[in-house]
Amino acid sequence: MKFYSTRNKNHLVSFKEAIFQGISPEGGLYNPAEMPNLSNLFNSMDEKTSFIDSSAMLASEILKDDLSADRVKSICEKAFPFSPEITKAGDNLFILELYHGPSCAFKDFGAFFLAAAMEELLAGDDRKAIILTATSGDTGSAVAQAFHNKKNIDVVILYPSGRVSPLQEKQLTTLGGNVTALEVKGSFDDCQKMVKEAFLCKELSKFPLTSANSINLGRLIPQSFYYVYAVNQLKRKYDNLVFTVPSGNFGNLTAGILAAKWGLPVKNFVAATNANKEVPEYLESGIFSPRPSLQTYSNAMDVGNPSNFERLKDIFNDDYKKMGEVIIGEWVTDDETIEAVKNFYAIKGSFIDPHTAVGYVASKRYIKKSGCFSTICSSKRNTAIITLSTAHPGKFLEVVEQATGIKQILPPRLEKILALKKESVLIDNTTDALKDYLQKKFS
Repeated sequence: MKFYSTRNKNHLVSFKEAIFQGISPEGGLYNPAEMPNLSNLFNSMDEKTSFIDSSAMLASEILKDDLSADRVKSICEKAFPFSPEITKAGDNLFILELYHGPSCAFKDFGAFFLAAAMEELLAGDDRKAIILTATSGDTGSAVAQAFHNKKNIDVVILYPSGRVSPLQEKQLTTLGGNVTALEVKGSFDDCQKMVKEAFLCKELSKFPLTSANSINLGRLIPQSFYYVYAVNQLKRKYDNLVFTVPSGNFGNLTAGILAAKWGLPVKNFVAATNANKEVPEYLESGIFSPRPSLQTYSNAMDVGNPSNFERLKDIFNDDYKKMGEVIIGEWVTDDETIEAVKNFYAIKGSFIDPHTAVGYVASKRYIKKSGCFSTICSSKRNTAIITLSTAHPGKFLEVVEQATGIKQILPPRLEKILALKKESVLIDNTTDALKDYLQKKFS
């Protein structure tokens, strides 16, 4: 499979070229040049197919021009000592838990696969890579841990000062070694803009820069793996499957859309945002109006100009009506988020983080609006809605305690991080500031 730039469809590259470039020379993102029909592959899987096996089967098919099946299987085994888990949250309502990896967030799946793939592809090459990535919270911690001490790779992470949770900040500022955290005096949108402009800066072209954000194809493709796993677990019991995806930069949703384009049987996707509701508004009006991000309790979704929306518009030929046939947009307020965390604990006796809470509220709305769960609907028992749970609630101690009045007991892998010393470099929110830092560090 080849991949083209969203800004130049004649610019075709291999998977290896795509992941080490990050973005195209025109500033576009890479999308598959074709959408193969993999229905037979998906039909060959069932609930007994392990996550590693289903991931390796899909990745081998998508990446067969670049990597042998044995090398892909090795990458998956290195990347995934953890797996998604599905729990029931109500009649026909499920939670897909994606926080069982080292950083306790769904970003672990993409980051650890990308790290393993890059290390595999760099082996034997006389070259290095510099990972330059922006984070609104979870990406940074996942990337930091995935790439920590990887051979021939340095990591520079930009995060908005005061706009990530205390635990998230500790996760990305305490590793040291080949990982450097830049604390930007601004918003996530500033961080993302700085990274994008750095890739296009001629003065920095001498450095082997690439990204580990979901703008990188190597982060995006493995995020499709857990949609396949969830479908495998539920497809024999339900005819219609709907995924609700808490969305910020829209990489997670785009990965699900790609899987569906490849033949994964999914009825709809619900794009669940917080007050940064540019995409739900687009799905209503056809007008996309990016603007400065608003700060919310679900901070990893505080994105006013989501990068992957460019990919989505490309996939649907910039036709919002076609996109709206597949994707339903919902946005959720902070008050509704807090109430959902509180109610979920009251009903289930367990915690959810604020991002999962946004998805949970949107799933409930879908149930109410669709009518497919009413007593008179013939498909009531044949539809399941799966909410992606994107982070462990322990990463948001303050918000969860505010909602429930209960202080959580953290899992050991999070507890030990709190005692570590933060180390970051404070910089201005300008591309010049980033350029100066990179030139001094790597020249």
